[in-house]
Amino acid sequence: MVRWVIFSGVASGLFLGLFFKGIEMTSGIKLYTLLLNIDFLTERVFPELIEFIFHCFVSIILVAVVFFVVKRKKWRNIQIIYFTTGINLLIGGMIYPITILSDRTPELTSFIAIILWLIGHGLYGFILGVFFIFYRKKTLVNV
Repeated sequence: MVRWVIFSGVASGLFLGLFFKGIEMTSGIKLYTLLLNIDFLTERVFPELIEFIFHCFVSIILVAVVFFVVKRKKWRNIQIIYFTTGINLLIGGMIYPITILSDRTPELTSFIAIILWLIGHGLYGFILGVFFIFYRKKTLVNV
């Protein structure tokens, strides 16, 4: 189970990072920068790879917490998808305002940045839900 949580956290975190990196590279909207932004925690500047590892570590912790909740429920597949997508949309909405703490990230009032940020987090949650469903099917087959 631990390997699965780590794999799911890294894989879904990698997706989110690449999604936002692609948006930033093609549109200039600094969503990838916001995703990796830790300016509000330290004045130290880390290399991009280290910041991305921090992001993946947070993703693994999030997967472990959400997995703990989902595993205890007897939800149908669609309920798992709704929960993981919804909780990640909520988290994305709660995190977005940290953009005001950095001059390197989108403006707090950038409507397109907010929408794309939420789309990315919704997709992250959807992917996570799919991982949970596959894990549940795998463990049911191996019982």
